[in-house]
Amino acid sequence: MSALLPHGHNFTIPVGDVDVELEAVDAAEVVAGGPSQGAAELGTIGGAEVGVWELRDGTVTDTEIDEIFVVISGGATIELLEVPGSPEETGRVIEVAAGDVMRLVAGTRTKWSVEDHIRKVYIAGE
Repeated sequence: MSALLPHGHNFTIPVGDVDVELEAVDAAEVVAGGPSQGAAELGTIGGAEVGVWELRDGTVTDTEIDEIFVVISGGATIELLEVPGSPEETGRVIEVAAGDVMRLVAGTRTKWSVEDHIRKVYIAGE
């Protein structure tokens, strides 16, 4: 799939209209419900990937990569299950909703609980 925001061009897209193909979440990561998720790459900047990610209807676990994201619709409850180098953050619960910006540190184990959906624009690196 080609990036929706071509490198080297001044360009805009309505992020709410970006088509994100949803697939069932791997059963090993499902805690509750029948969640589905998907991502669409928008492009890259400075070696970091930029994209839209969506999760619907359930609770899942994940191991994060280094990322900053902006919630554009919906919301989630994110529990920090394990935070490398910051054990005092373990167990912290964060509510995110449209308009919120969050940083996730690589290696952090999380649990995402989503009643309806969350859609975010992310910038992620290794």
